[in-house]
Amino acid sequence: MTIAVDVKSLAAGKAGVPGPARPGEPAHVIRDDAEAIAVATALAARFREGASQRDRDHARPLPEVDAFSQSGLWSINVPRSHGGPDVSYRTLARVIAIVSAADPSIGQIAQNHLGIVAAIRTVSDDAQQKLLFGEVLRGTRFGNAFSERGTKRAAEFETRFTDRGDHVVVRGQKFYSTGALLAHLVPIVALDEQGRAWYAIAPRDAPGLTVIDDWSSFGQRGTASGTVLIDDVRVEKTHLVPAWKGYEGPRTDGAVFQIIQAAIDAGIGRAALDDTIAFVREKARPWIDSGQERASDDPYTIQAIGDLTIRQHAAEALLDRAGDALDAAIAAPDPESVAAAQLAVAEAKVLTTEIALAASNKLFELAGTRSTLAAENLDRHWRNARTHTLHDPVRWKYAIVGNHALNGVNPPFHAWS
Repeated sequence: MTIAVDVKSLAAGKAGVPGPARPGEPAHVIRDDAEAIAVATALAARFREGASQRDRDHARPLPEVDAFSQSGLWSINVPRSHGGPDVSYRTLARVIAIVSAADPSIGQIAQNHLGIVAAIRTVSDDAQQKLLFGEVLRGTRFGNAFSERGTKRAAEFETRFTDRGDHVVVRGQKFYSTGALLAHLVPIVALDEQGRAWYAIAPRDAPGLTVIDDWSSFGQRGTASGTVLIDDVRVEKTHLVPAWKGYEGPRTDGAVFQIIQAAIDAGIGRAALDDTIAFVREKARPWIDSGQERASDDPYTIQAIGDLTIRQHAAEALLDRAGDALDAAIAAPDPESVAAAQLAVAEAKVLTTEIALAASNKLFELAGTRSTLAAENLDRHWRNARTHTLHDPVRWKYAIVGNHALNGVNPPFHAWS
């Protein structure tokens, strides 16, 4: 079965971008949670140095992503039974928050890769896990060709595949394809004849797979979350992962994707708050009525920074709590443990969204007019927060939590819950 999409005509006049080379050496394998945090902290210091300039230039951070994936942090949720570190999700969320505080585009590029790794653990048989986890441990990066523009709802897909025996042929078009540009393998969400969703994992430079660098958002510029055209792309059955199985019962696949999104927002909030404090200390002037010599002694500024700090700490605490709930649900999945994980992640998503937006907006009020100058480029924090927090409406997180508290209704099963 194919769909009525002429991807060849869509690609006319749009040049595809070649994929990156595979790593020449195997990636490092992280030993434990403590090493994961230490490696993330060291990488973040490196990524922070060029983050503002990359944002100005709309640059694609290939050297940084190469360093990130080769560091071993892209295999930290591979199970120990397949040679991986299998760190806690509390640690994984902290890793993403640390990296995202330095450059949230780089943190987001890893998001779908880590989510796919978690899904393979849930839905794939042992042979497929051995094959695909082996790729991940060698440093292979998964991208993402999930979402589509033009469908009525986010969870509806027109991309489909035709079964050809030992392989399938996939046809469709995707957008918001974070990570695809810099990936080695591109998981494509495609439907079978029964309407079930699969991850059809194709080589980045497979014939018929065109990645177009047309991401034009004002925020998260380095993610290159643009278009993927899929014109009769061949995918071997060994690389056809039954994504639908992750949502047919109590599973944590959606909550894993969501906690990483929350961690990115926590990182954006942390970066905005840190830059606010630094600017107020070093560059801002006290208001004329304050009677103070330094802006950092203004009592209203002190109060506002205290408020933001408490809210940032609360968001990070809920992120830790959500990671613990996820670990418990993965160890013993049942309707109640999975619902508890989904609810904890939803609560974390609310507060991380709110602090990312609040801190990146309050920055300018506290730092003053000088902070809006192009030379400072501090507006990148708000642009990143506003763009990334639109991935799923946080108003529905309140509804999920409230409906469970009032009526005992567990959250729905899908990739946004």
